[in-house]
Amino acid sequence: QVQLVESGGGLVQPGGSLRLSCAASGIIFSSHAMGWYRQAPGKQRELVATITNGGSTNYADSAKGRFTISRDNAKNTVYLQMNSLKPEDTAVYYCKTTRGWRNYWGQGTQVTVSS
Repeated sequence: QVQLVESGGGLVQPGGSLRLSCAASGIIFSSHAMGWYRQAPGKQRELVATITNGGSTNYADSAKGRFTISRDNAKNTVYLQMNSLKPEDTAVYYCKTTRGWRNYWGQGTQVTVSS
């Protein structure tokens, strides 16, 4: 069974930082691209950042220059370092991977940016 478990969310002030983690099991982690997505209340889920199995990264325009996605294949974990957080970054953040034709999602972790 593929399982993705996110952690690291919380309440942070504008300008602050958080690091999200997503621990994966049930897949050969080093062979899989991973992604972070987010969904704010009343909005569609959107891409934040992706990282290939080779380490190439891609970011949404809203994340460029502030967020960094990385992976540790020894720990089967993907990270999202978020700096200079803004209130509009408030959302539930989800980790995603794909195996075959199917997408797998974690349960999400809430990030709230507020003073």
